[in-house]
Amino acid sequence: KIEPSSARVMEILEFVKLNETDPLYFDASYYVTPEDAGVKAYQLLMNAMEESGYGAIAKLTMHQREHIVVIRPGSKGMTLHTMFYSAEIRAAESAPVGKVELKDQEKKLAQQLIESLAAPFEPQKYRDEYQDNVRAMIAAKLKGQEVTEVAHPHLAPVIDLMEALKKSLAEKQAPAASSSAPVGKKPPARALQPVPAVQKKAGKKVAG
Repeated sequence: KIEPSSARVMEILEFVKLNETDPLYFDASYYVTPEDAGVKAYQLLMNAMEESGYGAIAKLTMHQREHIVVIRPGSKGMTLHTMFYSAEIRAAESAPVGKVELKDQEKKLAQQLIESLAAPFEPQKYRDEYQDNVRAMIAAKLKGQEVTEVAHPHLAPVIDLMEALKKSLAEKQAPAASSSAPVGKKPPARALQPVPAVQKKAGKKVAG
């Protein structure tokens, strides 16, 4: 028998503390809505999870694959997140950070930068500028306008991350009147090298 029991009914395996779930394992997100006959059970479960701080770990078959999912209460209903299996996640040792001694002044500087850029989480204000530019370019071509490709500047790596933090903080604290003064080119912070956390499988494309 190939078809698992989760192909017909979602099977709740256990409840776990949501603050212990690592977002590294999250893949796709979905809204969970009840059928008419299940509204009360839906509300009871969501309320219990909200008050307890727990989320449900379950098995669910979608798109011809069995998924491990976490269900958690949201601001307007429950959400479901498909998760990567632990075998699909690279070991943290594959992206070594190294250990260095942190000075109090350096830690204070990093905290100041965070505080100066602190803001409420409003995801609607973030846009995919690359896709916006692609759509604008297509629209311009359809109108018969000439589209000129802009040369990409050479990106020099930042070796001293602390220096980059100092520059960012100085620019944040600089008065608006100083914006008319000539400003040197700020080197992009490329000292941080992203390493995909998910292992790629043959025949399967994984984002990252």
